[in-house]
Amino acid sequence: MEKRKIELVVISDVHLGTYGARANELIQYLKSIQPEILVLNGDIIDIWQFSKRYFPESHMQVVKCITSMLSKGSKVYYVTGNHDEMLRKFKGFTLGNFQIVNKLVLPLSTGKAWIFHGDVFDTTMKHSKWVAKLGGKGYDLLILINTCINWVSQRLGRGKVSLSKKVKDSVKGVIKYVNNFEETAAEIAIENGYQYVVCGHIHQPQIREISNKKGSTTYLNSGDWVENSTSLEFHEGQWKIYQHEIIESNLITRDEELHLALSYELLMKELIQAPLVHE
Repeated sequence: MEKRKIELVVISDVHLGTYGARANELIQYLKSIQPEILVLNGDIIDIWQFSKRYFPESHMQVVKCITSMLSKGSKVYYVTGNHDEMLRKFKGFTLGNFQIVNKLVLPLSTGKAWIFHGDVFDTTMKHSKWVAKLGGKGYDLLILINTCINWVSQRLGRGKVSLSKKVKDSVKGVIKYVNNFEETAAEIAIENGYQYVVCGHIHQPQIREISNKKGSTTYLNSGDWVENSTSLEFHEGQWKIYQHEIIESNLITRDEELHLALSYELLMKELIQAPLVHE
């Protein structure tokens, strides 16, 4: 397969090491592109929920695809997020074409892009990290249950459903939070003269122009590889949201059914044993 050459690709919220990570889909995508710059915009490896019992070969293959890009000349920036915040103490670490940063400003042909994960705007992260971590467990469980439901739905000849999207769309507070997140990021970008502000964190792929009395900027969000399987691509002066389409069959094999059952068992044990302790 001939790889697409792209100037810049931004990926976030892969959550490797969790049951919901769509590693196989991401591998298909990474093998189809050769970017000049790849930005991993946070929560690539989910250190919060990392377990020695669960890091399948497909998750390791994602890492191998990225290192392959490095060997072929791509510049890779790892922007730290909240689920991989442990890496923030390594800010500035550089090895060849690989660098760990907390935020990034890239001069593009059409203006400067300010890139960061986005958890800095999350008040839950600042004041109640234990709530955020517990929420992460619940979200992982919801994704796993959703996978089981979609397996049944596909066997019945029906389409996929997204439980988390239905929950988000039905809760006004979530919609307000997303809007506030986007507006806040855009306001700061305008103040600093950035033509683009690029985030992850909220798992909502988006490209939209935001204006106020002081000017305007383009807000972009790369989405995630748990529910949406999306990335941002910049090439020849244009941004677009890439939506991955699965090449192989969506139907879950017998081996995957057994793997799914094991994952569910492990997750339930973790939920039961997780201590509710304030940090």
